[in-house]
Amino acid sequence: IERALVFLVISCPCALVISVPLSYFSAIGAVSKKGVLVKGANYIEKLTEIKNFVFDKTGTLTKGVFEVTKIEAFDMSKDELLRVVATVESFSTHPIAKAVVKECKEELNLKELSFSEEFSGLGIKAIVNEKEILVGNRKLLEKFGIKISQNLNESLNIVHVSINSKFVGYIVVSDVIKSEAKEFLKELKKLNILKTYMLTGDKKEQALEVAKNIGIDEVRYELLPQDKLKIYENIKKDTNQTTAFVGDGINDAPTLANADIGFAMGGIGSDLAIKSADVIVLNDNLNSISDAIKIAKKTKVIVYQNIIFIMAVKIGFLFLGAGAVIGMQEAIFADVGVALIAIFNSMRILKEIK
Repeated sequence: IERALVFLVISCPCALVISVPLSYFSAIGAVSKKGVLVKGANYIEKLTEIKNFVFDKTGTLTKGVFEVTKIEAFDMSKDELLRVVATVESFSTHPIAKAVVKECKEELNLKELSFSEEFSGLGIKAIVNEKEILVGNRKLLEKFGIKISQNLNESLNIVHVSINSKFVGYIVVSDVIKSEAKEFLKELKKLNILKTYMLTGDKKEQALEVAKNIGIDEVRYELLPQDKLKIYENIKKDTNQTTAFVGDGINDAPTLANADIGFAMGGIGSDLAIKSADVIVLNDNLNSISDAIKIAKKTKVIVYQNIIFIMAVKIGFLFLGAGAVIGMQEAIFADVGVALIAIFNSMRILKEIK
């Protein structure tokens, strides 16, 4: 009877039942410190299986906020050109117009603006200080018969400017790439991510330029919103590997919901995207994704350590107990002692991740 009781105590599975879930709960806590919300312990396991990443561009790899990146003026100063354009654009709600107004540090005298007419999809015609100003794309200037003397890269967001029917300069407004994007993609390669993709509705030249700057492996451009899910499914089918999708907008929600594991940007992301995703990056920092993957991989190692240690001790002690070599004290160690060691090992997840 005593030998049977010893055998029963040693075989109790408490150590396994406690330590394995605790490891995953510790991982959820650790990734939350990095600004990442995981909607379930099963996604911690999924994080370790990712082999490919598919990214939306605007708001994910870029800030989603337009900024003036270049000003070129002819026969006038850059500051004067910027002031004139900001005056014309001051009442516009277009994101590019807002970026130009924000860039102008001078106080604008809106009384100088006596007339303004907006042409949908083209730009604005205005009268400033009795001068006829055209601010918009190339088609707007061509509409009024104004010749553009410079050979400009039409893949960029360029605001063309003319004064009294003469082309006087242009302003380039760009959706700025996130500062951490390039290093983040390098880090993914170190984490054994095989391939990265970018999906965007931008023109070919602009999409390829962004991809080249940050190190994306493959780009799909000039896409309609409904194309993203179809292309993601094709990528997943072709690779036959666990493929993650990272997005932020309403248009990304269907892909996030159908992805092997979906990441949503929690700061600028839409409510529908956040609801559809499995993992939410609360701080919108791409590095948090690589941190989460590192924590998940560390968690998996610790889980296997616990399982191997627990099974090795219990099997060894079961043989000793069956042969009456050990007694109840050793049996209690094989049950409670091993469980405590496994628990402390699981808690390392919270401490070792800096």
